[in-house]
Amino acid sequence: MMTPARMTRREWLAASMAASAAALVRPAAWAAEAPAPAAGFRFVEQPEGRLALLEGDRPVLTYNWGDQLKEGVPADRKRSCYIHPVWGIDGEVLTDDFPKDHYHHRGLSWMWNRVRIGGREVDIWTLKGIRQQFGKWLDRKADASGAVLAVENNWVMDGPPVAKETVEIRASAAEKTGRAIDVRVTLESLAQPIELLGEITKGYGGLCLRFAPREETVITTPAGKQAKDSDHLKFPWADLSARFAGRKEPSGAAIFVHPQNPGAPNEWTLRNYGFLGPCWPGMEKYTLEPGKPVTLKYRLWIHRGDAAQGKVAEACKDYLAEPDARKD
Repeated sequence: MMTPARMTRREWLAASMAASAAALVRPAAWAAEAPAPAAGFRFVEQPEGRLALLEGDRPVLTYNWGDQLKEGVPADRKRSCYIHPVWGIDGEVLTDDFPKDHYHHRGLSWMWNRVRIGGREVDIWTLKGIRQQFGKWLDRKADASGAVLAVENNWVMDGPPVAKETVEIRASAAEKTGRAIDVRVTLESLAQPIELLGEITKGYGGLCLRFAPREETVITTPAGKQAKDSDHLKFPWADLSARFAGRKEPSGAAIFVHPQNPGAPNEWTLRNYGFLGPCWPGMEKYTLEPGKPVTLKYRLWIHRGDAAQGKVAEACKDYLAEPDARKD
């Protein structure tokens, strides 16, 4: 730019204004060129009994350890000890909580609707006579490669806890195609035998994944696309993909059943309104004996695209090949 000594006053003012305008837009350009923030994981405490997990600045999931109740929902649907929201790789919310058609459905949860103890039959599924209650944190670690959250919860009726559940959640760093989230639930009776059963005709109960509102839903299993709702079919995995939050491209989540789980591969409850559930114990009774815990292990595969684009079958194959999953 010419020096003021060689410019008229009008030229100098015009040049100064142009330089000021350029300076105003420069920070935005710099921001666009700046490197992305570190992609490490971190936990963030939130109000009302929630703990969020983020990778960099992107949310991954929230664990609800405190009681949750949505405005307008009956008070007897208050609950805790479940995961919601679960976010997709690109920030879309994949799960639902307190949906109007099933107020008791809650994100990613583990619940049973027939629990028999001491001559009584109670129901964690619809919160009748028994509920899950936060006990204590067991582990909380986060670094660049992933995060681990472990918690001990109690099953409570109208006195001392009747059972405890230990929940471990492991989230891996997002890849181009997807992200793995491992969930391990260990159940143990504390005083007397507890009988668990699935729903009396359809068998549902156990791990449950309720999806957020979406468009163009497709449920896929190793047998192909499942156009109709079904019960009692056995698969090692099932996937639901759709367009969430008005997005143009699909995304979704699959559940992989660990081959060492009791009864694996389990029967499934598949619902096109937005529900995946590997049923355990299903139609056959399972008795929790004091001092004899049982562990259930699953992987949630969060992916871009549909089941094929998200490489669900390949991801399940990799899961089954991991040392922890092999039977050799």
